[in-house]
Amino acid sequence: MNSPAVPGPLDGVTVLDFSRVLAAPMATQILAELGATVIKVERPGSGDETRGFEPRLPHGESAYFFAFNRGKRSITLNLKDPRGRDVARRLAARADVVTENFLPGVMAGLGLGYDELSAGNPGLVYVSATGFGQSGPDRMRKGYDTVFQALSGVMEMTGEPGGPPSKSGIPVADMTSGLWVAIAALTGLAGRGITGRGRHFDISMMDVQLSLQALNAARLFALDEDPVRTGTQHPGRVPSAAFETADGGWLHISGSDQHWAPLCSVLGLTELADDPVLRHNAGRVADRERVMSALRTAIAGRDRDRLVEEFRAADIPAGEVRGVREALADQHVRAREVVTDFEHPTEGTFSALRTPLRETGGEPTTAGVPPLLGADTDDVLVRLAGLDDGEIAGLRAAGVI
Repeated sequence: MNSPAVPGPLDGVTVLDFSRVLAAPMATQILAELGATVIKVERPGSGDETRGFEPRLPHGESAYFFAFNRGKRSITLNLKDPRGRDVARRLAARADVVTENFLPGVMAGLGLGYDELSAGNPGLVYVSATGFGQSGPDRMRKGYDTVFQALSGVMEMTGEPGGPPSKSGIPVADMTSGLWVAIAALTGLAGRGITGRGRHFDISMMDVQLSLQALNAARLFALDEDPVRTGTQHPGRVPSAAFETADGGWLHISGSDQHWAPLCSVLGLTELADDPVLRHNAGRVADRERVMSALRTAIAGRDRDRLVEEFRAADIPAGEVRGVREALADQHVRAREVVTDFEHPTEGTFSALRTPLRETGGEPTTAGVPPLLGADTDDVLVRLAGLDDGEIAGLRAAGVI
């Protein structure tokens, strides 16, 4: 349940968030859970597209929207109307951070780009998150998470050897890009503390996905060798793979040289343990098929949970291949309070995942409530834009809010 709010490290920071869907909204949720006041600017009547995404909760709210918009305040504002743009500029003059994920040039065309807004607020940190960035021949090209997984080589590298390429089980392009949007905002705030000035950050989802290819690119640059799909196996370390157990479960083992002898001992692989060539990873990689075949055979005759206990007793790094339900029910996860509950005005009690950023000795962050569409419009416009009740009524009558 929600507990009394504890000031976070970003307490006093105001974020004006024009972003929609996943990557940038994920970033601003992180900022909100760290204490920032995040004002989510949405279209009147419909709001962020994800408010309409499936699956739906019992009273009609979107679980997708709930996952990335907790702790924010929602206002509705028609940016196509000059009066709406004027309100946005007044809000930006009081903001510390602006985030947006429109195609390049859209916000500038509305008079809401970095140059326009920073002229009246030199300390403004402005983060633009797009698919292909603010420059380059593809800057106006559209794309979604799986498109970037495909274009960046991530999809080609995912899946079993000899099988087709596969997308990641999570929206890795969106979520890693969201992390970089948050990093950009925090970097800008830190820099402003030194120079007194803000700056404009250009986050490209394509750039972020290519950054994830660092190890594969290093192999390519070093050996001029194209990386290939390896399933659960690590291309440069043996053993590091998932193995099926006698009871139908799967267990992932990943060890270094110091774990090799204990692993062989637990599995009764005396012949492998006695082979001096296999005591070092390079030898095991060179003889991968023999080693992996022996491991598969030995593990296939053992029950997963019992084997996990033996591995833990021998200090061998290993973990059960779990489903999401099983992972979230784990006693360590529960002890860390990774899962928390909040009270929503229409959906009642709902569970969510906390931000993983923890302050040692501090109170864990609470999961803020996802806002109802436009719930904070009047309050924000009074407090931050300086409008009076009559002006707000006029904007509402005109469909601007």
